[in-house]
Amino acid sequence: MSGWDHEFDLVIVGSGGGGMTAALTAHDSGLSAVVVEKGAAFGGSTGISGGGIWIPNNPTLRAEGHDDSRESIRRYLDLLTEGRVPAARLDAFVDNGPAAMELLGRSKWIRFSWTRGYADYHPEFEGGRPLGRSIEPIPFDTRKLGEDEKYQRPNGMKGPLGLWVTSKDYHDLAMVKRTWSGRRASIVAAWRVSSNLFRRRHMSTGGRALVARLRMALKDAWIPLWLRTPMTELVTDESGAVTGIVARRDGKTVRIRGRYGVLLATGGFDHNQEMRDKYLPDGGRTDFGMGATENTGDGILAGERLGAALDLMDDAWWMPAVRHPAGATIPLVSERCIPPSIIVSQQGRRFTNESAPYVNFVHDQLAGGHVPVWFVMDAKARARYPFAQILPGMPIPEAFYEQGVAFRADTLAELAVKVGMPADALAETVERFNRFARAGKDEDFGRGDSAYDRYYGDPTLRNPNLDVIDKAPYYAFRIEAGDLGTKGGLVCDEHSRVLRPDDSVIEGLYATGNTSASVMGNEYAGPGATIGPSIVFGYIAARHAAGRFQPAVSATREEWGA
Repeated sequence: MSGWDHEFDLVIVGSGGGGMTAALTAHDSGLSAVVVEKGAAFGGSTGISGGGIWIPNNPTLRAEGHDDSRESIRRYLDLLTEGRVPAARLDAFVDNGPAAMELLGRSKWIRFSWTRGYADYHPEFEGGRPLGRSIEPIPFDTRKLGEDEKYQRPNGMKGPLGLWVTSKDYHDLAMVKRTWSGRRASIVAAWRVSSNLFRRRHMSTGGRALVARLRMALKDAWIPLWLRTPMTELVTDESGAVTGIVARRDGKTVRIRGRYGVLLATGGFDHNQEMRDKYLPDGGRTDFGMGATENTGDGILAGERLGAALDLMDDAWWMPAVRHPAGATIPLVSERCIPPSIIVSQQGRRFTNESAPYVNFVHDQLAGGHVPVWFVMDAKARARYPFAQILPGMPIPEAFYEQGVAFRADTLAELAVKVGMPADALAETVERFNRFARAGKDEDFGRGDSAYDRYYGDPTLRNPNLDVIDKAPYYAFRIEAGDLGTKGGLVCDEHSRVLRPDDSVIEGLYATGNTSASVMGNEYAGPGATIGPSIVFGYIAARHAAGRFQPAVSATREEWGA
């Protein structure tokens, strides 16, 4: 196949954390690279995420004296994945993670801090860490992006009047009515608002800060990033090896050669209803996805057309959520740890530990056929804790009631009638839960036993996740089975190469992130275990591509971003 419109050493499709890391790695390896992005904004789902990164033994953790070992990490991942992930893939993730983060750290723009105390999602497992292994980007003033600032996605981590909040800040602010650390955090927040107004900064945190920092590193390396450039097909030669892509750019069809390969980092199939209906389980097919709107399975479908194997297509990075009356889907992370609250089925019964990691919560929800479920709380909960972006003590907007998202009643029996569940069942459930709360021990589901549960709980209580539900009025919120993205995708080897069902390699084709079948299997190691592997396998793909060929003798002005 000849007649290329553009030629690079590595073509990267998708501008999330994995795609941009791959481009920086290719550049470091002496290769020219281009990042093509379907959307009008860069960053993909990474840009609208919390920005956490779970990569054990990374430089930020080592600088903090975080005690870890390869053996403990691998033991944790073995217990977590239960044989669903090839050992070579797990080894590749563990062994290349530190090097990937060291490479990113060479840029003056890319800096992180440890989210100390944000536990691994299963710290009780051998090798799990109660203090956590997750890091997050240091807040960033996006004015430094210049013209590129307008091509960033909005992010829910940004507060009113320019308030910026890190994961650690949010942990403290959620307890503003309960602890001195929460009150101090509110004073800091007020100072940030006034400081930003005076200094005219555009401070961002989380995923928005992460992709801004990565974008600055791309600019320094003169790596081109083309927006509004959707890939329409992969190009192969007569041997079946992938040699480039066909895309639409500026209203024209263009052929872009990848001399050493193509990396697919296009996200999952979150917003492809046909694929959701085909692959996801009952109860999880309605699109309450919170990933980038461009995630419609493009890379997965392109690989499948070349005969690629697929795996984990029936799973997702599930997240319980409230559907805001205005249309947005609001994730429930800290809210499920509110002590005077329970989550019940339509039959008025608890079915799992409400404070468990969100993937596990929704797995139990779907396995039991509990769609929707109901978040029940009392007046104490509303007065003390934030819920679904509603500040503590603030009234619930009327639109929540009007659209059947929320219900309010003076008694539990009346609340049950409004929601349509058996009043006696709800009363029995609350009575039993209150007995556990007074004793400080959840005998049914162990709520509050794990360090992960307690992270967002109320430290002023005997059990941070348990308190009696006894103060009227009572509230019920409809909870949906949402997701942060899908888990299934192209099967890849330890080099990020895409495989066929017989384990043969589709030469020249790589994948990372949610385009590939997750290295976490059906589980979730800790905060940032989506972005972390995406970064690592993007790094691995670029390094492998560079090792297969000698770098081009010279690069054109176009290739290096002019």
